[in-house]
Amino acid sequence: MLFSRALIPTVKEAPADASNVSHTLLVRAGFVRKVGAGIYEYLPLGLRVLRKIEGIVRQEMDRSGAQEILMPAILPAEYFKETGRWDVYGDTLMRLKDRKGGEFHLGPTHEEIVTDIARREIKSWRDLPKNLYQVQSKYRDEPRPRGGLLRCREFVMKDAYSFDATEEGALESYETMRQAYCRIFDRMGLVYRMVAADPGAIGGSRSAEFQVLADSGEDAIVACDTCDYAANVEIATVKAPLASAADETHELMEKVPTPGHKTIEEVSSFMKAPKEQFLKSLLYVAGDAVVMAVVRGDHDVNEVRLARAAGVDEVFLAGEAEIEKATGAKVGFAGPVSFKGKIYADRAAAAVANAITGANEDDHHFKGVNRGRDWDGEIGDLRLATTGDPCPSCEAGKLKTYRGIEAGHIFVLGTRYSAQMGAMFSDEQQTKKALVMGCYGIGVSRLVATTIEQQHDDDGMKWPMNLAPYHVHMVTIGKDDAVSAAAKKIYDELWAAGVEVLWDDRDERPGVKFKDADLIGLPLRLTVGGKGLAGGNVELKPRTETDPKKAELVPVEDAVRVLTERVKAARV
Repeated sequence: MLFSRALIPTVKEAPADASNVSHTLLVRAGFVRKVGAGIYEYLPLGLRVLRKIEGIVRQEMDRSGAQEILMPAILPAEYFKETGRWDVYGDTLMRLKDRKGGEFHLGPTHEEIVTDIARREIKSWRDLPKNLYQVQSKYRDEPRPRGGLLRCREFVMKDAYSFDATEEGALESYETMRQAYCRIFDRMGLVYRMVAADPGAIGGSRSAEFQVLADSGEDAIVACDTCDYAANVEIATVKAPLASAADETHELMEKVPTPGHKTIEEVSSFMKAPKEQFLKSLLYVAGDAVVMAVVRGDHDVNEVRLARAAGVDEVFLAGEAEIEKATGAKVGFAGPVSFKGKIYADRAAAAVANAITGANEDDHHFKGVNRGRDWDGEIGDLRLATTGDPCPSCEAGKLKTYRGIEAGHIFVLGTRYSAQMGAMFSDEQQTKKALVMGCYGIGVSRLVATTIEQQHDDDGMKWPMNLAPYHVHMVTIGKDDAVSAAAKKIYDELWAAGVEVLWDDRDERPGVKFKDADLIGLPLRLTVGGKGLAGGNVELKPRTETDPKKAELVPVEDAVRVLTERVKAARV
């Protein structure tokens, strides 16, 4: 493709609403443009990347034995109502009505629709197993769409659904998909971890996320430095503390004034006590009740586990008015002593002897607080795992915290949907049984942004060879006929060899061309100029090489061969 004929509207300024690197670079490099909040259009370079990701996904799904289908994006409400998700999804569901008043919605995911296919088309154990997938746009009314392509209202997803006769068969299908996902992310050149995860609104008995490691990731994960254990912090287990309050000598509880000091850091400094000696007490709204979560001062509440303990789908931090009503004190002075509501406490907090905690009175704390004598509650594993915690899976390992971006999620669903919707089959004894299902998603459009979040520098994007919109960015310097002729010959021969080339043939200064090349981030940059040709050479520089002095000179007659070999070696 000739740059002069391409639609590549690069700009110098970052978009005003950009909150991360990928959003900034995708707009500046002319890959995408914003249409509305959480809604983007793909310009040619962006679409080429999207199609390459889709291609890898399709190849590996087909290789795994899955079959591609295409389900509608606009769906009658009756299917989600059949499983109860019409209400569960709430405002996230994009709802609409037809001219006759019929209720519809745009598909956020397709478990119900594919289950409807199964209940109509799968009748016998002889029809199993099956795995059906699609690559399609999904729609979710995100309350705060952000991060460019990372969290959109419209996005492209690959969703697959397996059907088996038994739980054992479903686990085999799950393993097949796990291997396929590893191949997909390996081919994309991403650094990732597969971690145990919470199934959320999808449901199921087993769930794992594929987290692409990036400092900007919104998800926190922990992984053992010794064994293969890895999990999202929301479900990571933490070993119970060895010590307990019963092992300590209990002091008398005493109320102490702490004027103007309300955070753990402030009170810790004021009272000259370590954070581990504190009980951090947070108020949450759980359904119709305001409850208290208590963790050790150096720990954080695991809100997913708290919600499960409270028997609700989700919990929310209470507001100032709710906190004052529940405790009689301003924010920062809550504590479990004499608290009238339900208390949920982490095991480590319950084991702290002679603790310091809020006194439910402005500008006061208690010290010498002990569980059993001064307070009590429902005890469980309610804190987030963090760096330095002992691994729950092995004896020697320690956990380390990483940031990640969820790129894929796999589930064993069991019979949740098939039983509700009557998707039954006859086994070898002609007994009717519910199909055992699995589902497997990959955020295809999200991977465009995710790749950049992991692979970029201050100058722009750094595309892996398999995802780059073009393999080679050829820059010509000067208007010499010999330069144009040499570049045209290389350009034609590279395309004939299967190497995709973007040729910057514009009448621009070299500095402008090189800056655009770094911004766009194609894997290889080839510079053809009069000075180099005079010596019989062209200049080759990988985008991963930041030092301009590291560019290598390649004899012009070897350029096509060298570039073709480099591209083929980097593609898998």
